[in-house]
Amino acid sequence: MTELTKQTKGERAYAMLEEQIVTLQLPPGQLVSEKMLSDHLGLGRTPVRDAIKQLSREGLMVILPKRGIMISEIDVLRQLELLEARREIERYVVGAAARRCKAGERSRFLELADLMLEAAAMHDGEGFLKLDKEFNERILIAARNRYASAMMRLVQGLSRRFFFAHHQSTTSLAEIARLHAGIAEAIARRQEREAREWLDRLIENVETFTRATLDTV
Repeated sequence: MTELTKQTKGERAYAMLEEQIVTLQLPPGQLVSEKMLSDHLGLGRTPVRDAIKQLSREGLMVILPKRGIMISEIDVLRQLELLEARREIERYVVGAAARRCKAGERSRFLELADLMLEAAAMHDGEGFLKLDKEFNERILIAARNRYASAMMRLVQGLSRRFFFAHHQSTTSLAEIARLHAGIAEAIARRQEREAREWLDRLIENVETFTRATLDTV
């Protein structure tokens, strides 16, 4: 779809850096510079600078005056705080997506449900995360509320990185995929109440998983 394929250089820089941070290729605590990232991505300084500002707003980077840029640390307690806000905002968003989803959008939600289940069956955490990113973006497009979308984007990267860092030791990828598939199918069928119920189950699972990491870190 147009919304997902057309990217400016700044958006491309953001997408590349966000993926590398979420998948720990750029690990928590690493110090980087604008020039280093520009050379690494093969993009100019201006789009990279714009991406850094956005990632800083989302909590994935920390700008350190006169020292450079640090990839933010993973903080379990902050993640639990994030989940409190995410639950309420995301309940609205998935309900709105189910209510406003257009006919042309529904088939992709059903495809994503199947693809996420397949990724989980193959124990492909990184592949699942890529599908999850598209899934999240399509939900925001279908919800058609720019303010709710802006709020959700502030927490999605941190949530995905936390999951990638800890899911192998504390949760079942198959169960997470099943819950995501339930949301996707409910949205595709325009079942607003069911979409929210699946979301509630997902957030409960993620909160349990997050608390479990306190015993493993």
